Amino acid sequence: MNASPTMSMPRALPPKHREQLMKFAREVSIPQGTRLFQEGARADRFWIIRTGTIALDMHVPGRRAAVIESLGHNELVGWSWLFGPPSWHMGAEATTPVRAWEFDAAAVRTLCGDDPSFGVHVFQWVGDIVAHRLRAARTRLLDLYAPYGSGGMR
Repeated sequence: MNASPTMSMPRALPPKHREQLMKFAREVSIPQGTRLFQEGARADRFWIIRTGTIALDMHVPGRRAAVIESLGHNELVGWSWLFGPPSWHMGAEATTPVRAWEFDAAAVRTLCGDDPSFGVHVFQWVGDIVAHRLRAARTRLLDLYAPYGSGGMR
């Protein structure tokens, strides 16, 4: 399940703010099987995928981690950096080789504070993604562990 296209960075931020954000971008390559982050660890960066796929997962006590969602081209990986205390709420692993833009979270948070217009747009973009991911997590966990699945409710 991929996030809706309206939540990808190119459509979510006005051109001026995309340009501001991209000043903090660093191109990275992530090998398949690499854990980007683990639940509870410090959230100090985030990524926008250029190519490849990253799976988001949640720890389930006594079971394997449940894959909540697969993310691909132009999707944001990591939102926990924006909210305090910045620690990851899910885990993430590259399921294919990935090329991505990596961002320093502290620098972007500083810009959010220095430029209120930029901050509002980033919070709205990330907030929409958080809402989507929480719905996806609920649905996926109900499908995996509830007696009758999610029952189609979304």
